[in-house]
Amino acid sequence: MKISVSVWVARPIADVWQGWNTPASIMAWNAASPQWHCPQSRVDLRVGGRFCHHMAARDGSTGFDFEGTFTEVTAPTGLGYVMDDGREVSVRFVAEQGGTRVEERFDAESLHSGEQQRAGWQSILDNFKRHMEAAS
Repeated sequence: MKISVSVWVARPIADVWQGWNTPASIMAWNAASPQWHCPQSRVDLRVGGRFCHHMAARDGSTGFDFEGTFTEVTAPTGLGYVMDDGREVSVRFVAEQGGTRVEERFDAESLHSGEQQRAGWQSILDNFKRHMEAAS
């Protein structure tokens, strides 16, 4: 099953691309809830390059690495990657109406319901929007 989420960001596409792919920026927005954060991020932004975003509970109780390999890097309009568990993700950046629409489509996993996954990924996108618009 494929799941799609999207958000519109009131920033130019070049800024959105930069904010999506820069480790310092990623650490500021990449969390699904206030109880989590992303204290480390590494990005080798090229086809075949790897990324690793360490996701951790703010209370220190748990954490995990969200890792994968880029399969597409088409600045500033598209990214594709395969997560280490084999699931594929595509991200599209579309300039529209004085801003940029970010659209993610990803393979679902089997542990959580589709709605739980959609809600989590959408929450992260909403954090990205808040971060980018606050930076303007």
